[in-house]
Amino acid sequence: MNRLLIVTIVLLFVVSCKKEIAKKVDVSNINVTFSVDRFEKKFYKANETTLPSLKKEFPYLFPVQNDSVWLNKIKDKEERELYKKSQVVFRDFENEKTQIEDLFKHVKYFHPNFEPPKIVTLITNLDYQNKIVYADSLMFVSLDMYLGKNSEVYQDFPVYLSQSFDKSQLVVDMASAISDRYYTEDKSRQFLDMVIDAGKKMYMIDSYLPSVSDAKKIGYNEAEYVWAMNNESQIWKYFIENEMLYSTDSGLYDRFMANGPFSKFYIDIDKESPGKIGVWLGWQIVRSYMKNNEVTLQQLLQTDAEEIFKKSKYKPKK
Repeated sequence: MNRLLIVTIVLLFVVSCKKEIAKKVDVSNINVTFSVDRFEKKFYKANETTLPSLKKEFPYLFPVQNDSVWLNKIKDKEERELYKKSQVVFRDFENEKTQIEDLFKHVKYFHPNFEPPKIVTLITNLDYQNKIVYADSLMFVSLDMYLGKNSEVYQDFPVYLSQSFDKSQLVVDMASAISDRYYTEDKSRQFLDMVIDAGKKMYMIDSYLPSVSDAKKIGYNEAEYVWAMNNESQIWKYFIENEMLYSTDSGLYDRFMANGPFSKFYIDIDKESPGKIGVWLGWQIVRSYMKNNEVTLQQLLQTDAEEIFKKSKYKPKK
């Protein structure tokens, strides 16, 4: 059985790679310019003498406070430990710069007016809800949220969250933040609308990061991704038989769209399923739509959920 599982995972990985290759576009002639400012290095090396100049350089990171607050923060034992660990993990940030450049090139390919933001790295004392903040011409990256899923600093976090606290997930989170800038969700609250909206955003990430694995894009580990692939027809059957697609039950969001340790079918498979399975399903529907229709990414974003669903010819594998 273990050998069969390994073979299944390898085959699914190969299939996933083939899908990704088919989506690749040529961005070799696209030029992007951006800078990375390692604020955390400057902050934790600052002292009473140099702090005023640092505040002038980064006014948006210093809400009005007495300097003693910032000096105490610089000396805080727990924050300095996070800073120390971040410098070990990220060192010169060169590999990340290469990944970010490729991301920005793809974004500019699909959105010609895109202007790369300035990247500012910092320590946010494990603020997991704001790992990446994209604001105007700036993008803030919380390095302490990408130290590796097994880091002891995450021992109080549930596994379904901490498995994404890895530096390999950083560029995915950036792509997700950028997708929010270019797509506004449908205001209709039918479950189908939520599913397709999520699928559109996942397809945007597909387009921005064609070389990243599907599991990474959605934040699953390999076992969770394989489970979703293997149970696709059963998931679809459950939604159809329970007449959920056109339901306006707000509880369906928490059950199937929100991140969590598992999705809530209220049957035996709950403990085996990954969270946000509705996001994964919407992704497959949108992929099917794009495969069966000659439309651009921009046209996809302007198309309503009902039309996407009808023209997707979506049929899960049994």
